[in-house]
Amino acid sequence: MRRNFTFIFLIISLGFGFLFGFLVGKSSVVCSICPPENVDFSILWETWKKLEENYVAPKALDAQKMIYGAVSGMIKSLEDPYTIFFNPEEAKTFLEDVSGRFEGVGMEIGIKKGQLQVIAPLEETPAQKAGLRAGDKILKIDDNSTVDLSTEKAVSLIRGPKGTKVTLTILRENWQEPKDFIIFRDIINVPSLKWELKDENIIYIKLYHFSEKVDWDFKEAAYEILNSPAKKIILDLRNNPGGYLERAQDIAGWFLEKGQIVVIEDFGEKKEQIIYRSEGNSKFSNYPLVILINQGSASAAEILASALRDNRGIKIIGETSFGKGSVQQLENLKDGSSLKITVANWLTPKGDLITDKGLEPDIKVEMTEEDYEQDKDPQLDKALEIIKGME
Repeated sequence: MRRNFTFIFLIISLGFGFLFGFLVGKSSVVCSICPPENVDFSILWETWKKLEENYVAPKALDAQKMIYGAVSGMIKSLEDPYTIFFNPEEAKTFLEDVSGRFEGVGMEIGIKKGQLQVIAPLEETPAQKAGLRAGDKILKIDDNSTVDLSTEKAVSLIRGPKGTKVTLTILRENWQEPKDFIIFRDIINVPSLKWELKDENIIYIKLYHFSEKVDWDFKEAAYEILNSPAKKIILDLRNNPGGYLERAQDIAGWFLEKGQIVVIEDFGEKKEQIIYRSEGNSKFSNYPLVILINQGSASAAEILASALRDNRGIKIIGETSFGKGSVQQLENLKDGSSLKITVANWLTPKGDLITDKGLEPDIKVEMTEEDYEQDKDPQLDKALEIIKGME
């Protein structure tokens, strides 16, 4: 009997010891991925359980799709069109799109105030030839509504093999009804820039895109310009949707003194900012200059324009720019899905935010339907008027 009692006491002691150890251990566990303490995650699992118990078509409940849907909903609640979740299939397509040959219609698109729209049609592309313009709202892609459609999904629907067609339903400012544009896809090769002598001493430079090779193309053009009689420059950034930040920094170096701020990368509270400075040869830093922008000027184009205005007081002519001034970082997740996260915002040298605001021109000149139809350019005309009076 005593032996049985001792055995039972030992079992009880071990049980209490295990429980005590478990509780102590539990309180000291460091959770690698833990929700905030004030967030009740039980509502998610309660919803899940209710669906499993009551949904009319239980066989349609795909657990993995439901998880991806929950994650997508969480991301959508941020109301940031540039922070996006890709399931494994979408992630694979996204990587192929950014690394493969570019076949499509040739335009940059983005979401502004919840609406998918054309940022800018690129030079000599099917989109430009079809008559699309910066600011056009895209209501449908073929039979697909663009309501709640991510930019990346829209890109995947618009792109396609050369020779195939896509129908875009477009609503333009001042139109009463939307119109369909049927566009045939092609291989897209966008030029970096063009330049020409507009007057005996005025050079007009049109930058189409901050591509990987634009610095080499600009360098070649710059030395030809330096050897010309021209001593004044009009820099046209209209319908320039951006590109590589480094290329905008390179080109800024031709117009700014070395060490002047080009742009500030701001990561939010309690994080150190990164300041990008001019590192070029400053060959055009004393040239009188004016800049043209419109609502198709975005990202790196806005960065360059604001850098020249903030540092040199350069006049900007045209229309308010698009307002794309955020930085995204791609994070790969363990199941092959990925997350593109906005991690920072670009600030102008004076500390102004570009995102959603854009750059306001110093001299506002709008293009009318009549201007487009008659191939008039009052914005360029105003730039020529202004720069002719500068010394």
